[in-house]
Amino acid sequence: MRYPAFLAEGGRIGFIAPSFGCTIEPYRSDFEESLAVFTEKGYKISTGPNCFCEDGIGISNTPQKCADEANDFLVNDRSDIVISCGGGELMCEILPYIDFEKIAAAPPKWFMGYSDNTNLTFLLNTLCDTASIYSVCASKFTKKRHKCVDDAFDILCGKKLSVTNYDKWYKEIAPGAADTREGGPADGYDELYTNEKTGDTFAVIPYKQYIYCGGKKAESAKLSGRLTGGCMDCLVTLAGTKFDRVSEFAKRYKDDGIIWFLESCDLSVMSIRRALWQMENAGWFEHAKGFLIGRPLRFDDTFGDFDHYDAVLGILSKYNVPIVMDLDIGHQFPQMPMISGAYADISASGNSITVDFTLK
Repeated sequence: MRYPAFLAEGGRIGFIAPSFGCTIEPYRSDFEESLAVFTEKGYKISTGPNCFCEDGIGISNTPQKCADEANDFLVNDRSDIVISCGGGELMCEILPYIDFEKIAAAPPKWFMGYSDNTNLTFLLNTLCDTASIYSVCASKFTKKRHKCVDDAFDILCGKKLSVTNYDKWYKEIAPGAADTREGGPADGYDELYTNEKTGDTFAVIPYKQYIYCGGKKAESAKLSGRLTGGCMDCLVTLAGTKFDRVSEFAKRYKDDGIIWFLESCDLSVMSIRRALWQMENAGWFEHAKGFLIGRPLRFDDTFGDFDHYDAVLGILSKYNVPIVMDLDIGHQFPQMPMISGAYADISASGNSITVDFTLK
């Protein structure tokens, strides 16, 4: 596995938009504020031509132009690391124009993003044998930011190679549900947070994880292996395509074993089940050592009594490896940054988890 050089003080940060650009609020103003924050800290900023574009369908520009921007920034000498502007819908369409061979032959750079950016963070692992960072996009680096954003930047700078879960997470609730009643916030939530810019209201919920092995609950688990994964909405789209070389990747690192970190955005509980079934039958889970499952964006989605725990455990329990669910990974903020491609030692107990990365 190739590991890029960490960002030095006063280094150069490149921003690209291989998925959506920062064109609507609050993303545009947050991105502009984030650029100012980086500049104030002494970093040199370089923005790609698509960062403020909305000329594409589900992405910032045409697939060719989005790929051209990514190809340039991942191999040029004008930036030391690259951060994606945001997620989106159809980043998969840029993949035929991405020059993975050229990227694999060039000195590696850290690329960071999540959601639709799985199309790069994951394929950099499997096609280029290059580590990446699955974490927040560019607009999160505002003056007022969560600790998880600082954790992600500390990883980019080489100041941190270990992450833990956070005390609370934020679940968006329907308009009107935030109306207070005597005795506390509505809908039984003890704490609410309202985004000043968007007006969106979130329930602030204490962190709680669930540990399983062989389909049975466990109090704790320890596992070690090679991390990879991302957003299942994107991963399942790659399965069976010419970009699917996961079996080769898993065999290459079979002595380490693969730890999959997986989360979902738009998938219903049945779609999660189908996605895992498809990945399994594409041979992806060969040599699996464990699974880290983030809270799905559709957290409360059910099909009768069937929920996201049933969706995951019904497919993955047969591997008799640790499965840790409802983690701070992905679309339900906050999110632990994952060094995708790194070796990891993971310890989960009760309602805490620690992921120690080793760059080997």
